[in-house]
Amino acid sequence: MEFRATPIAGVTVIVPRRHEDERGFFAETFQAERFAAAGLPNRFVQFNVARSKRGVLRGLHYQFPNPQGKLVTCQTGRIYDVAVDLRRGSPTYGKWFGIELSADTGWQLYVPVGCAHGYVVLSEQSDVTYAVTALYEPKGQLGLAWDDPALGIPWPVSAPLLSEKDRHWPRLAEFDSPFQANGL
Repeated sequence: MEFRATPIAGVTVIVPRRHEDERGFFAETFQAERFAAAGLPNRFVQFNVARSKRGVLRGLHYQFPNPQGKLVTCQTGRIYDVAVDLRRGSPTYGKWFGIELSADTGWQLYVPVGCAHGYVVLSEQSDVTYAVTALYEPKGQLGLAWDDPALGIPWPVSAPLLSEKDRHWPRLAEFDSPFQANGL
């Protein structure tokens, strides 16, 4: 298992080592001691799965109060996954990191507390799992506009399928972040 830092502190790409043979492959996708040694959470309290079709964009989401770190894995298909730094005082506040995750590679993305998360489905269908560090709080589900020009995320779709909520999140300039670079 390899942990790759990104330009945004705490946002980490995890590359599991696959053992392949004629039967398929085996990969370790989480190991508490290795995650802790890499400075990542080693305790997740809820596991979620979302199935979506091509062109569905989910995000950009975060939760407050009861903020969540997320370990994101694309189990089937392909997605373009994005994390946006929302921690006031961070040198990368308002910056984003994006990566393609797929079932073919098995790569994962850890999105820490203080970052918004979103993705768009690139394949016909995709199953995405999230292991989260805090329980889901419906009243705390918040978001940021996926198409905010100030963010400048080059989403690989021009007209994504969005939920009603995802159509109306505020832009970064209208946003008062509850997160601090040095914690909450």
